Amino acid sequence: MGILKVTSDRVESDNIFNMNLSNTWNTFSSAPHRMFFFGGIVQSLMTLAWWITDLGGRYGGLYVPISWSIPPIDAHYFLMIYGFFPFFIFGFLMTTYPRWMNGKEVARREYIPAFLLLSSGILLFYAGLIVGFALMRVALVLYLAGWSMALYSLLHVYVQAKHPDRRHATIISAALALGLLLAAGFVSDEAHLVVFAEVGGLWLVLLPVFFAVSHRMIPFFSAIVIPDYEIVRPYWVLVLIPACALLHAVLELAGMRPWTWLVDLPMAVSAIYLTRAWRLRDSLAVPILGMLHISFAWLGLALVLYTAQSLCLLLTGQLILAKAPTHALTIGYFTSMLLAMVTRVTLGHSGRALRIDRLTWSIFLTFQFVAILRVISELPGLEFALRGNFYLSAAVVWLTCFGLLAFKFAPIYWQPRSDGSSG
Repeated sequence: MGILKVTSDRVESDNIFNMNLSNTWNTFSSAPHRMFFFGGIVQSLMTLAWWITDLGGRYGGLYVPISWSIPPIDAHYFLMIYGFFPFFIFGFLMTTYPRWMNGKEVARREYIPAFLLLSSGILLFYAGLIVGFALMRVALVLYLAGWSMALYSLLHVYVQAKHPDRRHATIISAALALGLLLAAGFVSDEAHLVVFAEVGGLWLVLLPVFFAVSHRMIPFFSAIVIPDYEIVRPYWVLVLIPACALLHAVLELAGMRPWTWLVDLPMAVSAIYLTRAWRLRDSLAVPILGMLHISFAWLGLALVLYTAQSLCLLLTGQLILAKAPTHALTIGYFTSMLLAMVTRVTLGHSGRALRIDRLTWSIFLTFQFVAILRVISELPGLEFALRGNFYLSAAVVWLTCFGLLAFKFAPIYWQPRSDGSSG
C-alpha cells in the first residue's frame, strides 16, 4: 500500500507540474508582446555578454582576442541591428497595428511560429560564431524565416484594416520588408552585401521605423497628460525624414560621406523643431512620458553630430567624431525609445497603472550614460587604453540596466494580467 501511495502522490505531483507548465505557457503565449519582449530582453543580455567577452580580449587585454567565424564588428552589427531590435519591434507592432488601423488581432498561429523561428535562429547564430559559418548560415535562414512570418502577420493586418490612415504603417511595413532583404546579405557572406546591410539597417530600417512610431505615439501620449497640449504632427516631416535617410544611405554607400550633411542638416533641424514643439520640458513632470521625450531628443543631437562629421570631412578630410554620431543614434535614440515604449506597453497590457517607480526611472536615466560614454569614447585624442575602458564601461552599464529590467519585467510576461483580463 505504501508503494502505491508514493506512486499515486508522484503521479499527482507530475500532473500538477504539467498543468502549471501548461498554464504558464498559455499565459506567456496569450499575446505577442509577452513572447517577443521576453525574447528581446534575453537577447539584449546575450548580445552584450558576447560583446563584453570580445572586448575583453581586443581592448581589455584580459586574454588573447577570440577568433570568431566572422569579423567581430560584423557580428556586432548583425546582433544589434537585426538580432536585438526586431524582437521588440515585432512585439510592439503586433500589439499596436490592430489598434492603429482598426484591424484584426494577430493570430497565435502566426506569431508563435515567428517567435520560435527568430529565437532558434539567434541562438544558433551564437553557436555559429564559434563553430563556423556553415552553422551560422543555417541560423540566418531560420531567423529570416521568422522575420518573414512576423512581417506577414503585420501585412495581414495592414491589408485587411478598415482605417483609411495607414501612413505610419506603410512606412514601417516597407522598412521591415527592406530589412528582410538587407539582412539576407549576411547569409551570402559577400563583403559588399554585408556593408549594404550595415548601412541600410540604420538608415533604411531602424530610423524610419522608430521615427514613424515616435511621430504617431509621442503627441498622442502627450496630449493625454500635459495640460493644454496642442498636438503637433506635421506630415511633411513624416516624408522628409525617411526620404533624407534614404539619401544619406545612398551617399554613404557611394563613398560621398562629405556630402551627407546636405540631408543630415534638414533632418536635424526637423527633429529639434519637434522636440521643442512636443514640449520636452513639460513632459518631465510625468516620468513615463518624459522617457519618450528624452529618447526623441537624442535624434536631433545625433543628426547634429552627423552634420558636423560630414562638414568636417568635407573641409579637412578627417572623421573627427568617428562613430560618435552612430552611437548617439543607435543607443541614445533607438535603444532609449525602445526602453520607453517597452515600459509603457508592458505596464499597460498587464493591467498595471501607467506609472513608473523609482527603479524603472533610475534604470532609464542610468542608461543615458551608456550613450554618453559611447559618444565620449569616440572623441579625438583619447589613448587606446582609455578608449577601451570607455567601451567596456558602456557595455557593463548597458548589461546592468537590461539585467535589472529583466529582473523587473520578465516575470510579468508569463504571469496573468493583474486586472484579470485576457491577453
